[in-house]
Amino acid sequence: MNSSAALVDSHCHLADVRLRDDTAAIIARAQEAGVRTLISVGAIGPIDTDLLAVKIAEDHAGLYAAVGVHPHDAKNCSDYRMGQLRELARTSKVVAIGESGLDLHYMHSPRESQESSFRRHLQLAAEAGKPIVIHCRDAESRIAEIVREMGTPPRGGVIHCFTGDCAAASEFLDLGFHISFSGILTFKNAAVVRAAAKIVPDDRVLIETDAPYLTPEPYRGRRNEPAFVAHTLAVLAKVRNADQAHLAKQIGANAADLFGLERPAG
Repeated sequence: MNSSAALVDSHCHLADVRLRDDTAAIIARAQEAGVRTLISVGAIGPIDTDLLAVKIAEDHAGLYAAVGVHPHDAKNCSDYRMGQLRELARTSKVVAIGESGLDLHYMHSPRESQESSFRRHLQLAAEAGKPIVIHCRDAESRIAEIVREMGTPPRGGVIHCFTGDCAAASEFLDLGFHISFSGILTFKNAAVVRAAAKIVPDDRVLIETDAPYLTPEPYRGRRNEPAFVAHTLAVLAKVRNADQAHLAKQIGANAADLFGLERPAG
C-alpha cells in the first residue's frame, strides 16, 4: 500500500529494544513504503534510550527525535534527568519534548510522580521552544486540567495515539493540540476513536505507528514498524471521506508545521 504523497510517521520508537538491532532495515522498508519523515521518540526506560534516539536521528536524513520521560518511568524523573533532557533538547535533531503525560490505566508510576513529571515536561517544552508529545491513557480530563493550569507550550504539541472520544478530542483541540491516530484506528472495536477522527480539523491531524507497539490491521500480532503507517492512513482517509494522497500531503504539512521541519516533497 502506497499513496502518491510522502508519508509521515509522527511517533515511533526506533531506539526501543525490539527495534534497535534492526534499525537500518526498518528505515529502508519505511522508505520503500513512501515514509519520508519519522519522529523517533526516546522516553522509555533510562536516558540511554533518548541518547540512542538522537543518534539514530543524527545518522539518517528525514529522521528526528523527541526526548523525555515516559509516564511509566515518571518515578525516575529527577532533577538530574531533566537536566540531561534539557541538554539534549538543544541539539538540532531534537524537535519535541516527550512523550510525557499520564497513564492512569497501568499505573507503573504513582499518580503524583506522573503529574509532577508532566508539569516538568510542559515547562521544558516552553523553555526549549519545542512542542510537547503527550501520552494519555484514561486521563483525558486530568491532562486537560494540568495544561489549563500550566499553559499550553507556545509551540503547542500533540496528543499521541489518541484513544478518547469526540468530547476529549474537542477539549484537546481547544487547548491548541494536534491529534495523532495510531494503528488502533484500524481495530474493529475502535468505533469511538474513528468517530473522533472525523471531527479533527484538516490542519491538526497526524498519524503514527507507535512502533513497535499497536500494529495496525492486517498485521496485528506482528511487531509494528514505520512502513505500516500506510494502513492507518488508508483507514483515516476512509473515515474522513478524504482522498488518500491529499490527506497524506496534509499530514506532511501538519507535521512540518508542528515540529518545525521542511515540508516533505511529494
